[in-house]
Amino acid sequence: MTATYTFDVFTSLDGFGGATGDTWGGYWGKQGPELLAHRLAEYEPAQRLVLGATTYRAFAQMLAAGTEKTVHDAWVTRMRSLPAIVVSNTLQEPLDWPDATVVKGNAVEVVARLKEESDVPLRSHGSLSMNRALMAAGLVDRVQVTLFPVITGRTGDAPIFAGAADFDLDLLETRTLDGRTQEFIYRPTLHAA
Repeated sequence: MTATYTFDVFTSLDGFGGATGDTWGGYWGKQGPELLAHRLAEYEPAQRLVLGATTYRAFAQMLAAGTEKTVHDAWVTRMRSLPAIVVSNTLQEPLDWPDATVVKGNAVEVVARLKEESDVPLRSHGSLSMNRALMAAGLVDRVQVTLFPVITGRTGDAPIFAGAADFDLDLLETRTLDGRTQEFIYRPTLHAA
């Protein structure tokens, strides 16, 4: 049986995964109790986290600094407790992550093998360039987009799908959290020209 792979990402309305500077803060300042409870529920079941090196480094730095009050939300703590694979040809173990293993190689080959071998679902939060490559290779089963009600036109950073292939999306689920934040779960299919 092949494990399901979910690409889980936060975005502004204009498609950015973050913002430069300190003007917005975590969740663009739009987190609410419903969003945080839902995120925790999403990460409660057994699953394995898959991260690229850049996202791992960003998470490790953010968590070590502990400067944002949102850094240690219950769902972030849960995410950090999950067994994790960090796909990297540059990082060395041990990592500053309780149950993380570095796997060297091409992310497409690594994740294809993980999907065949894993007895639990796979999930990646962030890791944009890695997940764009995995989508193009047909390895992403679900794209979970949490859309925050902001436009980060001047400060937007990390365009989520810049440089991605073209995809058709089948909507699987949708919900509104805290009356303002939208979550969409799609099944991506490479668009045939």
